[in-house]
Amino acid sequence: MEALSRAGQEMSLAALKQHDPYITSIADLTGQVALYTFCPKANQWTDIEGTLFVYRRSASPYHGFTIVNRLNMHNLVEPVNKDLEFQLHEPFLLYRNASLSIYSIWFYDKNDCHRIAKLMADVVEEETRRSQQAARDKQSPSQANGCSDHRPIDILEMLSRAKDEYERNQMGDSNISSPGLQPSTQLSNLG
Repeated sequence: MEALSRAGQEMSLAALKQHDPYITSIADLTGQVALYTFCPKANQWTDIEGTLFVYRRSASPYHGFTIVNRLNMHNLVEPVNKDLEFQLHEPFLLYRNASLSIYSIWFYDKNDCHRIAKLMADVVEEETRRSQQAARDKQSPSQANGCSDHRPIDILEMLSRAKDEYERNQMGDSNISSPGLQPSTQLSNLG
């Protein structure tokens, strides 16, 4: 990433943000890759050639990568999540996405290939941890006002309890005596 000047990084980031406003920064890039995927309908390999950007996002999924195509207007955009699988076969980085499509990214520079492969492995691991944490958070009981309850909240039951508690408090207030007032039970005995 050192090869790209600061101004170049800012221009690249601005261009990426036009397609995805949630992109916050470029994690890494490499100048020359080619993506190959087999298209069974056409019985041929399709390809995309250009610059590969790995980026961070402010919304889920929190990482992604894109290959800005120099051959035509069809870029590759791939969100990085726990379902992505990568295999390094220098100078290729193979990956399979959640829809089970298999792709091969050829790198002009084998050092870039290793660096991007390590970054992708780290990002997938981070996304896996994030997914596991989200699953644990869903399983843990909700805690409102310090109380934990393992069953779903029933709004009608809550309103009914609140009404009962209110009525109990109102009856309790009428039985409270203060100086100069007689309790209501004693008043009824007078009559």
